[in-house]
Amino acid sequence: MANTQHILSAFDRDLETVQALIMRMGGLVEAALSDAAKALETQDEELAERVRAGDAVIDAIEEEINSECARLIALRAPMGSDLRVVLSVIKIAGNLERCGDYAKNLAKRSLVLATLTPIAGAGGSLRRMGRQVGVQLKDALDAFIARDVNLAEEVRQRDLDVDQMYNALFREFLTHMMEDPRKISASMHLHFIAKNIERVGDHATSIAEQVIYLATGSLPGEARPKVDGLAGGQNE
Repeated sequence: MANTQHILSAFDRDLETVQALIMRMGGLVEAALSDAAKALETQDEELAERVRAGDAVIDAIEEEINSECARLIALRAPMGSDLRVVLSVIKIAGNLERCGDYAKNLAKRSLVLATLTPIAGAGGSLRRMGRQVGVQLKDALDAFIARDVNLAEEVRQRDLDVDQMYNALFREFLTHMMEDPRKISASMHLHFIAKNIERVGDHATSIAEQVIYLATGSLPGEARPKVDGLAGGQNE
């Protein structure tokens, strides 16, 4: 009995370790997204470069999480809700890694945009969208820690707002391209930035769905809300 209790205690500690790594990774991704949006709005090339360099740390944490989870499965053979935790952690780490990639892409494009004809107000609009997505991601991670199904479902529903913001920006950039050919290149980069931010919202929603799976044992039965005819494809 004592030995079984010891094994359970060690497994719980291992789970706490990987969940702590998820939260550290999530914090770095949130900061990267915020800094990338700020660099875009202020044309801060030094900040953009820091975001690009910081992506390697995010990738390294994902690798550490995957290694720890593989070790857990091999040594502990978790079942039931314990196995759901491990599988959810792996999925969430993958979502966060992609969000980190999008933050890096934002930073790279902001460096290019600094050399092109500026489009008034675009940086501020994208930063507002970025803040919305940042809150969505934070709430998804908070829901994971608290196993809060209601908050996770709110995150899923809020993705519709992000889609609507993206579509509005897509139409705005399209108008700029039609009205002034000199703004085509900048508008294209801005569109891809908006699409990257929208995709972060999708990954935050995927994290929320993993929380629902973790808490209930099944993924949401209804498809997440989406704007009909979402512009620009998936840009994976």
